[in-house]
Amino acid sequence: MNKNNRRKIFAPTAVLFGAALLLAGCGGGAGTDGGNDGGASSASEAPKETAASADLGVASTSLGDVVVDANGMTLYYFTKDTEGATTSACTGECLVNWPIATTTSDSPTLEGVTGEVGTIPSPEGEMHLTLNGMPLYTFIKDTKAGDVTGQGVGDVWYVVAPDGTMIQ
Repeated sequence: MNKNNRRKIFAPTAVLFGAALLLAGCGGGAGTDGGNDGGASSASEAPKETAASADLGVASTSLGDVVVDANGMTLYYFTKDTEGATTSACTGECLVNWPIATTTSDSPTLEGVTGEVGTIPSPEGEMHLTLNGMPLYTFIKDTKAGDVTGQGVGDVWYVVAPDGTMIQ
């Protein structure tokens, strides 16, 4: 095999290997800050309602009615956050596993959510949605609307009820 043929084989293989490493890194590790071990199983039914036209809405899941983002994905509280703080306690690898819920509006739209909604700045300059003064996050392992696999992870991640209370 000549040198040019080896390059043609090596380059795509290296790209695939690099992509696999990148994806593996997104899984995070076990632990309380950004871990993804454990958690509740996916909902057995699709959400009855979604926030398709709202920044925050309500959906029915296996854990009851929970707050969801505009894509219908379940939102969570991180118990290491402090109510009313202007920054999130979830940083670095934690944010890979627990992406923040964002809005582009100064006045986030709501559908069925009765808690007090606000925003705080994210490290990337986005508007991080809050409910009753607590930042909101999605979970990387929730792959479809109605999933609640982040519930109870590390005993620090919990879904949010429409009034802003934590469901434990």
